[in-house]
Amino acid sequence: MKLNTTTLLLASSLLFGSCTDELLNTIPPSSLTDINYYNDANDMEKAVLGIYAKMQSRKPNDYQLLELCSDNLYGSTNTGFAGIPEIDALAISPTNPILTTFWQESYAGIFRANAVISNIDKPKDYTVSKKNQHLGEAKFMRALFYFDLVRTFGAVPKVLTALSIDEARQYKRSATEAIYDQIIQDLNDAIEKLPLKSALSRNRASKEAALALLGKVYVAKKDWTNAETVLRQFFTSYGDNYTLVADYNQLWSLENENNSEVLFSIGYTDGTNGQDLSTAFVPNGGIYNLVSRGSEVALPSWSLHKKIQTDDKRLRKTIESNYFSAVSGGQNAIYFPYASKFIVKHTALAAGLDLPILRLADIILLYAEALNENGKLGDAITQLNKIRQRAFGNQNHNYSIDQLTQKDQFVTALLDERQIELAFECERWYDLVRKGKMTAVMKVEERNYNPSSQIAQKVTLSPKDYMHLFPIPQTEIDLVGKTILEQNPGY
Repeated sequence: MKLNTTTLLLASSLLFGSCTDELLNTIPPSSLTDINYYNDANDMEKAVLGIYAKMQSRKPNDYQLLELCSDNLYGSTNTGFAGIPEIDALAISPTNPILTTFWQESYAGIFRANAVISNIDKPKDYTVSKKNQHLGEAKFMRALFYFDLVRTFGAVPKVLTALSIDEARQYKRSATEAIYDQIIQDLNDAIEKLPLKSALSRNRASKEAALALLGKVYVAKKDWTNAETVLRQFFTSYGDNYTLVADYNQLWSLENENNSEVLFSIGYTDGTNGQDLSTAFVPNGGIYNLVSRGSEVALPSWSLHKKIQTDDKRLRKTIESNYFSAVSGGQNAIYFPYASKFIVKHTALAAGLDLPILRLADIILLYAEALNENGKLGDAITQLNKIRQRAFGNQNHNYSIDQLTQKDQFVTALLDERQIELAFECERWYDLVRKGKMTAVMKVEERNYNPSSQIAQKVTLSPKDYMHLFPIPQTEIDLVGKTILEQNPGY
């Protein structure tokens, strides 16, 4: 049965994955009920890990919605993924299956978090510190799922408890501000209750991650005063615990995936429960001695590629341009660079590389953005240059106050830096929307570049202001009626 929001509202107590070895194995949902679950600390530990498992299953596919709609990626001509062509063309419909899956997976995670929070007092055999950790993790993850939903859809149903059938059928969207208020409340609770990362096993939410995410939420709200305050608090309190990895390439290696820059990541294991980004971005024929074959779902745009300077150390670990060409019937070779960031050697179709949700470079750039918006241009440039210096290995490409004399000039430089630094990490679309640049940037996307002719394929799109929010999935509206779950304007 396809899960939808109302179905999940009524079955939240059944939707738990019991995870061991970094969230790898799941208990059949039909075997779990409120009566036979949450009885002891072990049950609650498994239930908390089940929340992470929903992000683990959703995260590798987020690029299909959040990167293909931006100027970072475009769909390959051979992709068979339903829904990708219309996302790629900025013509997303309410029936798009990728959109629907994003909504449903996010709410499934929320319902798991709600059940943990509702049952947190039931077990009597765990310590106060462990109880606080579980509660903090559930609230952090609930905030994270809602943050993704509110940025993508705007007003959404705010569900904090299990609902009866009748209640679920009457549950309307809550205002965007109400969703943000709940996110902020959850994160403040998480900050209070979560341990430091040093006291936790990997891939668990920590106090530092919750504080960093709260700063990111304030940036999304354009609450620049609170954004600067919270992010400064993060760097003052925990800045010594995290450092930029000197070699950008090492951020994306299996040997260094749990590095000094990661605040929070989702874990995967090759051969057991991996993620398929190392296959999705690989050309059909694979990569010699690395990946046997690829699915070539999406390719990096020339719009992104041309922004990365040749001496930028991020280039080869973002876009590999010296790979393959296809020759047919005597025609000239076809140039196909591929997105290389997440590609690691793996034994099956899915790789064991962890995927970061929050990393230090993102937080530094958000701090720079808040400082600039608050009129502290010099301080903002200092933060921006931390990323530039790592990228080039020297200070030769650092910005000066003479180069970026105006707030708007800084915004342009910042957006370019975030696009390059965070390419394919599902930040670009939200950045363009937040800074009011989406409709201007997305009018023309340059895609396939031929180095011989020095001509790129220019695709004209038709972005509209209403597209800063995606449509509510039609399956959810059909279940309860359009008077209960209203569609976003324009769709």
